[in-house]
Amino acid sequence: MSREGGLRARTVRDPLWQNIRLAPEAAAVVDTPEFQRLRRVKQLGFAHLVYPGAVHTRFLHALGVYHLTRRALSRLDENGELNLLTPDEREALPVIALAALLHDVGHYAFSHAMEELETGWIPGHHEEVAERFLTAPSIQRALKRVHPDAPARIAELIRGESSHPLQGLVAGSLDLDKIDYLRRDSLFCGVPYGNVDVDRLLDALTVARHPDGDGPEVAVTEKGISALESLLFSKYQMFRNVYWHHAVRAATAAFRRLVETALEAGLLSRDELPGRTDDQLMNALGQRASEEESDVVGRLRESLVDRRLPKRLIELFGDELPDGIAPWVESRPSLVRKLERRLEKDWGREPGTVFIDYPWYPGMLDLRILLVRRSGEVQRLTSSGEKGLIDLPRLGRSLHHAARVFRVFSLEPAPERKDPGPLLELLEASAEEVEERLETGRALY
Repeated sequence: MSREGGLRARTVRDPLWQNIRLAPEAAAVVDTPEFQRLRRVKQLGFAHLVYPGAVHTRFLHALGVYHLTRRALSRLDENGELNLLTPDEREALPVIALAALLHDVGHYAFSHAMEELETGWIPGHHEEVAERFLTAPSIQRALKRVHPDAPARIAELIRGESSHPLQGLVAGSLDLDKIDYLRRDSLFCGVPYGNVDVDRLLDALTVARHPDGDGPEVAVTEKGISALESLLFSKYQMFRNVYWHHAVRAATAAFRRLVETALEAGLLSRDELPGRTDDQLMNALGQRASEEESDVVGRLRESLVDRRLPKRLIELFGDELPDGIAPWVESRPSLVRKLERRLEKDWGREPGTVFIDYPWYPGMLDLRILLVRRSGEVQRLTSSGEKGLIDLPRLGRSLHHAARVFRVFSLEPAPERKDPGPLLELLEASAEEVEERLETGRALY
């Protein structure tokens, strides 16, 4: 352990990357209550209900991303890749590492599950909420030891809005967050899918300037294409087998309904959501549901606590779905809720027990990064792909479609599978047609 400027550096033992050395300013951030809260927020929300080992936290993940970012910065510096940076940009390198450390400080309880709520139910995504935590006095003191503008610069980096050439290390197609969570989630879930070629990818990192660009930015050399492929396929496999596993999606759907119902009933306010840990949120919901005798909230909470998860009534994979699913399925949550209520009525089920789930993450496998060819030519790898290379962007869209599954769940026991025919007709209909059909009161089944 060493001291620099009165602060102490330290080493943390990590099950994935082994020793992680925290610079003194990073150790000061880690010691703040706002960062320590991440010890009590699970990295994978409800995946532990399927993969019992998946109880690792945002705290561990944040340390891992910090570690990878420092490795990347060191590699870029050793290879002379940082020569394109201005003196001010080089001075800000410690801020880049701290942004990586703090990139998830704004996460809600159960991580991304909360962010699936309809717009307006929550104060914003965790990247936006992060600013609330960066203004905390303890974090402000730690960060301003590095640079007077460090909190503001870090907020920009987390939102992906910084003009710094190394923005892409923190938020972008090749941010190191992805590499850590794929490897870490795979390890703790006990599955073999997250095998990203980390060393190859870090070796291929460079800084380049596109002929039509405003300035230098993070890039990858052509020798890193195979590592990009490993990243793409690992992400697809993890989404298909872990993140979008049917039981994980069932729990997530129940959680969405739980929080929505509690907010509608006034048992929670949206401003209470940031800063809660997993246990704090569930305990508050249990206490308030009991006090207000809210049967729906109590039932949904118990289903998650006791792992009595909703069961599949309908399950349709990509090749079973219409080619042109109507946009309302993704963009009109209120209309989806109306459809759920109609299905509850048609099937004779209790209110709040039927859930429609069709996970959506269009940028899941997107790439938009500078590619430095062996000839020295700099090109941008985008959705149009690149001649002569594997078409990663088009492949990404295809894999995203394959990973998505349309499901209808029911919380009540021993449900029988339902004929998907009537729903398939609605999935191709416009929002206006669906509204009209539901307004008539005519049964779908």
